[in-house]
Amino acid sequence: MTDIRQLTEFTKRIALEAGAIAMEGFRSRDLGIDLKADFHDMVTKYDRACEVHIRDAILAAYPDSTIIGEEDGASEGTGRLAWHIDPIDGTANFARGMALWAVSIGIAIDGEIAVGVVYDPANDHLFWADERGAFLGEEPLRSWGFAEPAQATVACNFPLPRDLVHFRDLALEQFADVTEQFAQVRALGSSCISLCWVAAGWIDATISFGANSWDVAASAFIVRQAGGTYVAYQSGAAQPQSRDYAHPHYLAAIPDAKFDVLHEIMRTQSNRPLVTT
Repeated sequence: MTDIRQLTEFTKRIALEAGAIAMEGFRSRDLGIDLKADFHDMVTKYDRACEVHIRDAILAAYPDSTIIGEEDGASEGTGRLAWHIDPIDGTANFARGMALWAVSIGIAIDGEIAVGVVYDPANDHLFWADERGAFLGEEPLRSWGFAEPAQATVACNFPLPRDLVHFRDLALEQFADVTEQFAQVRALGSSCISLCWVAAGWIDATISFGANSWDVAASAFIVRQAGGTYVAYQSGAAQPQSRDYAHPHYLAAIPDAKFDVLHEIMRTQSNRPLVTT
């Protein structure tokens, strides 16, 4: 039997440690920046150092774990635990000195997320959730905000360059609709920060396309445990909640939100061809 609370405390500790490693490079000019897919997709030596630290700590404490990380891929274990790790979510922000990035660790037991930890070290915000609910530090989180677009703020990580490959004209038209309907539109550049801000009630919704499990496994769980909604889309339809962190397109919002325009974007844009990375 897995001790969930012990697992949570362990995960919080290694997230804090990884955050301290990343902070050594934050706003430094010696980041060792490389490109991955293209010039929109970068990685630094601190991304790699943080992931190595997290992986080594996990395998020392839970040696039969499966680990799925952004930088070093997947390593299959024989146990029940699967760890979805983004060592620095928001690397482009990190590399330019913008304080909108975080360490994200989500843990699935037999495929279902049981613990999520997101640490924003630049602002010292430790978001986490387990069976007890969602928390910011030691304070309980309850998602809340404005349910009508004319009062609401949306973190619209759309359209990104990768989105404009699919239904370009429609995407630009839909972004114009969002800009006209919502009180405020922001692009934060970090999936897990955007989702945690929905959980905290600091923004009212966020959408994104082409996410990986390490981007959302922890923070989607935090949103739900805080009482917010998280809906994954694929092929024009909302997906079942079970293991929905595996689907690449999502919408998260505060409770009782009436954001029809966002759901329409998800329905149409999620019809794009599925690309695995």
